[in-house]
Amino acid sequence: MLELIQVLGLGLVVLLPLANPLTTVALFLGLAGNMNREERNRQSMMASIYVFIIMMVAYYAGQVVMNTFGISIPGLRIAGGLIVAFIGFRMLFPQHKAHDAPEVSSKSEELSKSNDVNIAFVPLAMPSTAGPGTIAMIISSASTIGHGTQFSSWVLLVAPPLVFFLVSLILWACLRSSGAIMKLVGKGGIEAISRLMGFLLVCMGVQFIINGVLEIVKNYAA
Repeated sequence: MLELIQVLGLGLVVLLPLANPLTTVALFLGLAGNMNREERNRQSMMASIYVFIIMMVAYYAGQVVMNTFGISIPGLRIAGGLIVAFIGFRMLFPQHKAHDAPEVSSKSEELSKSNDVNIAFVPLAMPSTAGPGTIAMIISSASTIGHGTQFSSWVLLVAPPLVFFLVSLILWACLRSSGAIMKLVGKGGIEAISRLMGFLLVCMGVQFIINGVLEIVKNYAA
């Protein structure tokens, strides 16, 4: 049992900085400002479930899928960077005008009544939480786990799903607490957070692309 706790702690230390649930909360605040409480709770639960599924697939089948379709880690980083940058531009330059009150009110009513608005998978689960860095780390860990480790085989078998579950649980708890943050900052604060997160997402997306390109150059140079 002590070995299992050690592996779980190590897994959380490695994955949580990459998943960064607090960044996802800030993104959620920017995107879910017009949703009612029930819809926000539903999106929070679905995002957590999606993150768990993505991590499980990446661990058990990620390398096979990438090899089958000829996808490299740099390609994964660049694609994720493009998605993140696109979402950031949409948040930084929204199509509707903030001062257009009738449009804002009608949009709020539409979002509150509609069940078709889904931000759980994209961008909350992927690429915000289970992004290129997280997936690359999981795939590389899956290919190297068990080599040169002193942990028991049953621990290495049980620990990965538990680590992914704990990361998803932490994300769910953070997203559920976003309602209190929304009440605290108000509608103007939500819009400001949305613009700020849009800018940060553009920067993150560009950095993902740069990392992917540098990795390609490094591989070809070697």
